[in-house]
Amino acid sequence: MDKKHKKKEMRGSRAILRYVRLSPVKARLIAKEIQGMNAEVALASLEFTPNKAARAIYKTLASAIANGGYEAPKVNVVSCRVDSGPVLKRFMPRARGRATPIRKPMAHIYVEVDEIKDNSKK
Repeated sequence: MDKKHKKKEMRGSRAILRYVRLSPVKARLIAKEIQGMNAEVALASLEFTPNKAARAIYKTLASAIANGGYEAPKVNVVSCRVDSGPVLKRFMPRARGRATPIRKPMAHIYVEVDEIKDNSKK
């Protein structure tokens, strides 16, 4: 197999939450905050963040930890990414027979966690 077609080896575990009815721009603000954090600290931070995106990312992070069979204190958040999904397009009637477009965006949330490596030699 040549270098082009080598699959990227993934360590740790991941979880994906797709087609969430929230704005990806607003969700990225929350996702950026937890990247590189310890999973236990990230879960505590998300739990007390009063935001719709925080609840969705919390559930995805908890799922990623469970998928790997890890315990939260022994895991770091390697990456947390929010991509935009499809947009529902609706129209609202306005004055004088006109219509205004309403955009209802969706997001896909990807969370990847990995075990903390112990560097101390015994």
